[in-house]
Amino acid sequence: MTAPIPVARHWPVVLWAAAGYNFMIGMPGLVAGGADLTARIVSLLIVCFGLLYALVARDPTRFGPALWSGVVGKVGVVAIMLPGVVSGALPATMGVVLAGDVLFTLAFLAFLLRRR
Repeated sequence: MTAPIPVARHWPVVLWAAAGYNFMIGMPGLVAGGADLTARIVSLLIVCFGLLYALVARDPTRFGPALWSGVVGKVGVVAIMLPGVVSGALPATMGVVLAGDVLFTLAFLAFLLRRR
C-alpha cells in the first residue's frame, strides 16, 4: 500500500472557502419565509455540499476524493443555468454565482488531479 500524498497547506483554506461559499448561497433560501418547496430543497442541497467541503477541509488526505461529487454538481449547475443567464431568463447576478462555481470547480480539479 502506498503512503497518502501530502496535501499542501493552502488546500484546507480553499476548501473552507468553498464550504463558506455554499453556506452563504444556500442558507438564505432555507430560512426565507416565502420560499417555495423547490427553492428550499435546492438550498438544502447547496448547504449539504457545503458540509461536504467542510468535511474535506478537515481531512483532505482522507476525504479528498469526495470532491468528485462537488465537481459533478458544480459543472451540472453551470451547464443547466448558464443558458438562462446568457438569454436573460435568469438574473445577471446569477452569473456571479456561476462564476464562483466555475472557480471552485477548477480548484477541486486541481486538487484532485495533482493527487493522482
